[in-house]
Amino acid sequence: MPPLFHRCRGFMALSAPITGMRLCSPTVRAVVALSLTQLIGWGATFYLPAVTGPAMAGELGMALPMVMAGPTIMLIVMAAISWPLGSMIERHGTRPIMTLGSALGAAGLLTLGLAHGPVFYILSWVALGLAGTCMLTTPAQIAVSEMAGERARRALGVLILAGGLTSTIVWPLTGLLQDQCGWRATTLLFAALMLFVCAPLHWITLARQPREKSAAKAAPEPALIHGPSFTLLAASFAANGFVTWGFALTIIILFEAAGLDHAGALAAAAFIGIARWAGRLVDFLGGGRWAGFAIGLAGSALFPLSFAVLLLSNSFTGAMLFATLYGIASGITAVTRATLPLQIFPTGTYARASARLAVPLNLSYAAAPPLFTTVVTYAGPQAALWLALVISSIAYCTLLGLLLVHRRVNDTSRPS
Repeated sequence: MPPLFHRCRGFMALSAPITGMRLCSPTVRAVVALSLTQLIGWGATFYLPAVTGPAMAGELGMALPMVMAGPTIMLIVMAAISWPLGSMIERHGTRPIMTLGSALGAAGLLTLGLAHGPVFYILSWVALGLAGTCMLTTPAQIAVSEMAGERARRALGVLILAGGLTSTIVWPLTGLLQDQCGWRATTLLFAALMLFVCAPLHWITLARQPREKSAAKAAPEPALIHGPSFTLLAASFAANGFVTWGFALTIIILFEAAGLDHAGALAAAAFIGIARWAGRLVDFLGGGRWAGFAIGLAGSALFPLSFAVLLLSNSFTGAMLFATLYGIASGITAVTRATLPLQIFPTGTYARASARLAVPLNLSYAAAPPLFTTVVTYAGPQAALWLALVISSIAYCTLLGLLLVHRRVNDTSRPS
């Protein structure tokens, strides 16, 4: 056999005990493929203007805030379309929908790369929102749950762990491509990756007959999603999502307001990414031994604790402690958002529940950056910290209330 094959097989052999899945199984291939397509998908869409935005604004004759509103448009469209997505996936599976999403993403990026004014720029982000609904995060997690079955929590942990590297990999690569080719050629290259890499991988590696679809055929009627549990889970996730996405654009300002110089603020902000990735490792290293609620509550509790630290401290040590607590909390909640619905809702409803949860999540993601920026600008950094402390405390209490409701529902459903 060729040496390259031996090396690849050796790597897979080493990774098999980590993933806990059979070597070269369809689930392993799907998780590897989805890790790559999610990196390309998010990097080519939501993360793109962070690097190319100033060049886009100059060439398109648009104000930079309007250019940076593109990802917000994308998230709003994703929120608007997410609700019916779950039922579509239950009927057809993720394979055709994610393949279609890749094609829509290529079309949106083609439109963006050829745009010469605000009209086609905005239309391109609408198309990317439609694409994101079909191929980013929620459908990818549903695809893993379709294939992994009882090992879904483990497989989802691997997928989310890989996703934590998106900005670390994509931003430097995008910057290099823009320097060499310009932002238009970079955007068109990403469009080609969507069409010729993501679409084939989705079509080849994802399940043709998902477990949920087979179960739905066997069941007389679809299982119900418990309304109070869904409401509490959505409120907790949306509140924490509002905080994390709101801080994405203001964290350096908050560090400087706490007394750090610019270099110290940049160093503390950069460390958040490392801590966030470490937080994503928690569930993975736990190997499923820790209950999803326990991990989720621990992560949710770290958010208000981190804001209290920054409110009480004006030193670099305090900022680094905040970055550690906040980053770990962000990483843990990213995993919890994918895995906790598996524990709460009946088998076969994961697709529906995840798609519906995406509505408040995407709305909170879209609203958070401009609202937090407004608070920082007009009320000051301390007011933004107090707002984050209050909202994250509400998120923790809501998740704790969900645990109590879930236990009561389980107790009443058990035979006496």
